[in-house]
Amino acid sequence: MILSQLPALQVTLPLIAAPLCLLVRSGRAAWGIALFASAASFAVAVLLLSRVLDQGTLSYEFGGWAAPWGIEYRVDIVNVFVLFVVTAITTVVLFFANDSVRKEVDASRQSLFYTVWLLCLTGLVGLVMTGDAFNLFVFLEISSLSSYVLIAFGKDRRALTASYQYLVMGTIGATFVLIGVGLLYMMTGTLNMADLADRLPAVMATRTVRAALAFLVVGISLKLALFPLHLWLPNAYAFAPSAVTAFLAATATKVAFYVLLRFLFTVFGVTFAFEAMPLGIILAVLGAAAILSTSAVAIFQDDIKRMLAYSSVAQIGYMVLGLSMASVAGLTASILHLFNHALMKGGLFLALGCMAYRLGSVRLGALAGAGYRMPWTMGAFLVGGLSLIGIPLTAGFLSKWYLVQAALGQGWWPVLVVVIVGSLLAVVYVWRVVEMAYLRRPNDSDASAVREAPLSLLLPTWFLIGANLYFGIHTRLSVGIAGKAAAVLMGQSQ
Repeated sequence: MILSQLPALQVTLPLIAAPLCLLVRSGRAAWGIALFASAASFAVAVLLLSRVLDQGTLSYEFGGWAAPWGIEYRVDIVNVFVLFVVTAITTVVLFFANDSVRKEVDASRQSLFYTVWLLCLTGLVGLVMTGDAFNLFVFLEISSLSSYVLIAFGKDRRALTASYQYLVMGTIGATFVLIGVGLLYMMTGTLNMADLADRLPAVMATRTVRAALAFLVVGISLKLALFPLHLWLPNAYAFAPSAVTAFLAATATKVAFYVLLRFLFTVFGVTFAFEAMPLGIILAVLGAAAILSTSAVAIFQDDIKRMLAYSSVAQIGYMVLGLSMASVAGLTASILHLFNHALMKGGLFLALGCMAYRLGSVRLGALAGAGYRMPWTMGAFLVGGLSLIGIPLTAGFLSKWYLVQAALGQGWWPVLVVVIVGSLLAVVYVWRVVEMAYLRRPNDSDASAVREAPLSLLLPTWFLIGANLYFGIHTRLSVGIAGKAAAVLMGQSQ
């Protein structure tokens, strides 16, 4: 029955479509294949979400080999929610990519571009689906190597430097993850995550398991761009093609955060990770430092892409703050912000892509008067910026509201101060763009010739921006599933 094969289809659809993009040798045809594969992956994710909500956790064993001997895909409410986010974002951004990529990537390389895009998608969904620790490392490498290539497609020669810097730091992170997985295998003799969770309690007191936890947390944090391991991210986002920046900003770090959640709460368990080891206070301090420091750095950026890149590091800090509380309320806030931040940053970076398409630049000075020349584009950026700040009736407000509630419930009142200061800093850097777009006149005489971005770019941009408003008001899906996922991670339900 086809429904029983959905977990396998989720990964194989983009994997099979990837070489087809390369074979067609046509950018437009390759885009069509990539869009179809992404839309099909999204449809599979929706079906999986529906089945998990109805039936609970699903298990798929490859080749008929029973876990833990064979590779298992294990789908529960936690990873199917992340899967829903990743496939939805890539489908929306690919609608945007048709015109954007044709302007930013040479025609001769567009089929290769979409091939690598689908390989990156394969790696990301594989990371989310797999229940095998070594399989997870393999998918991590697939997504990472593809990301390096996608970033290098940028027109600016500095994209190559950014890609190389990401490659070096990403390789260090992947090596740390592999060492951590190897140490766990040495102590337990298994790679299946569910089996690891069963066998680890017998050897938790050993230094080897503690070293494995340290290697895994540091390695995943490099991929996550958790402060202060975030140095690769600003350049990567700033110099990548517009569609790539939106895609990676809304998916890659979210998947890395999911991997961190999975290891800490499912494999190691709350008691070991947050009580036997002082991980909670460490992550809380790093999360708070990320919010305050990188939000302050964002204020002084002239390149809007770089500004939003530093803002992304700050938003990762919010997610890590919620995680550090090791409570259902804290995890609900973190998972909710994972979803909401994907909508916020996806929409904001697509709005920047519209500006780059018409203005040829996303530097602050180029935006003078853009609010009147590109009203729909700047309107999208303004709404996305309000969500980033956390204005009521936006998705961003909900994330911060639940985070503050969780913190106060545990007596962590300094978190309230951090959230307020972080939001005020966000007001400053978003206002700099709004002021330039609406209160300054264009710097050159040719500015009057600039017109609104085409509808093919505006529609996907406003789809994500509109989702920020919709999920800021209608919370049943986002908050409801985030709460269920948090309960599963804390071991309170199945």
